[in-house]
Amino acid sequence: QVQLVESGGGLVQVAESLTLSCAFSGGTFSQYNVAWFRQAPGKGREFVAGVDWSGEKTRYEDSVKGRFSVSRDNAKNTVHLQLNSLEPEDTAVYYCAAEMTTSSVVITYDRAYLSWGRGTQVTVSS
Repeated sequence: QVQLVESGGGLVQVAESLTLSCAFSGGTFSQYNVAWFRQAPGKGREFVAGVDWSGEKTRYEDSVKGRFSVSRDNAKNTVHLQLNSLEPEDTAVYYCAAEMTTSSVVITYDRAYLSWGRGTQVTVSS
């Protein structure tokens, strides 16, 4: 059974940075695309960024392009999300999710992902 554990969240000031990590276990990591989603208070869950199983293809939500960067280390079964130039609107619980696939297309709708972590809180204070 696949398990995902997020870490690295916290309270930061506007324009600061954070690195989130997602540790994967219980499966063959290189068979999964991994995505990050977030959910702000009172809002639905939205796609943020994702990386395909090889690490070569990435995808970003428009509002984070140029500020966030997703990467993976298949030797360590870990995905990282680098958050730069943080804004108050980035405040949310961030979740990682995994999809078992051979495709390099990172899907943005959450129902495609069967495995989810419990989330890590990111709070950006102005």
